[in-house]
Amino acid sequence: MSDKIKPDWAGEDWLSRFVNLLIQTKPIYAVMKRQARQVLIKTAEKNGIPWRQTYQALETSGAKERLAEMTDERIVYPDYYTMPFHAYSEGNLCWSAAFEAESATYSMGLRVWPQENLTWEAAQDRLRSSFHQVLAEYGPQQVRDILDIGCSVGVSTLALQRYYEKTQATQMRTVGLDLSPYMLTVAKIRDVKGEIAEWIHAKGEDTGLPDTAFDLVTLQFVIHELPNQATRDIFQEALRLLRPGGVLAIVDNNPKSPVIQNLPPVLFTLMKSTEPWSDQYYTFNVEAALQEIGFEHLITVASDPRHRTIIGKKSGEKSQKVDPES
Repeated sequence: MSDKIKPDWAGEDWLSRFVNLLIQTKPIYAVMKRQARQVLIKTAEKNGIPWRQTYQALETSGAKERLAEMTDERIVYPDYYTMPFHAYSEGNLCWSAAFEAESATYSMGLRVWPQENLTWEAAQDRLRSSFHQVLAEYGPQQVRDILDIGCSVGVSTLALQRYYEKTQATQMRTVGLDLSPYMLTVAKIRDVKGEIAEWIHAKGEDTGLPDTAFDLVTLQFVIHELPNQATRDIFQEALRLLRPGGVLAIVDNNPKSPVIQNLPPVLFTLMKSTEPWSDQYYTFNVEAALQEIGFEHLITVASDPRHRTIIGKKSGEKSQKVDPES
């Protein structure tokens, strides 16, 4: 792992300021976004990910007719959530984002081990397993209730449910929660066997769920997409939702990763242009925020070459492990 705390292209460094200036130049940004999108789709399909085929299947699946049943009309979307995001002008609040999310997730897995010639299926399994292995060591011994905040189209949620089904003898339930009803509609369609107890349209900062209802809350590849205050508010909500001894598990981009720090200029410019809160995320002390809110920080570990897993525990019983970095 690198000794540097963050990449040079994040924060207030001169390189970061220059990249931000490029992004704010609309003609340059428009060309960059259009070309990057085409490269992303072609690269995915070259590696066997059926990007356009999946889009077409969802387009004709009847998903659009099911949006109303997945939408809580009382939701008032925070300003940060209505910004352009991931090259979609409506952010996650559109069908294009929802219909392409699964393929984009599989592409993310391939980028973790580019030299190993993995299939996208093998890369995705390895990506999820690396997170689950940390949970096996630092998570609760018994898990009855799981909440996956920012579940998107449910790839992370279903993988988590299936992992605990295999490793535990007791019955359990998993809930997926997201702020995009478009994503949740696709998640519901993907959940063919009804493995997930409930798909909920709600804000992670204000879920409306009862106190101390979960043993495990996860944030999988979510907080790099949020301003820091929203992340803090979600941490506070997770603390309320967890039972004593319960765990908040976060997996996300690792600012100390040499792979992240040494991205080619085109890639880090693209990343910053499609994820407006990058500067905040890559300079945010997540562990300190967890502790300020009331969690015990158990561990931060590089769970794969690009990502880190951070485990925070709600007090109520003795920790089983000691953070080797503390």
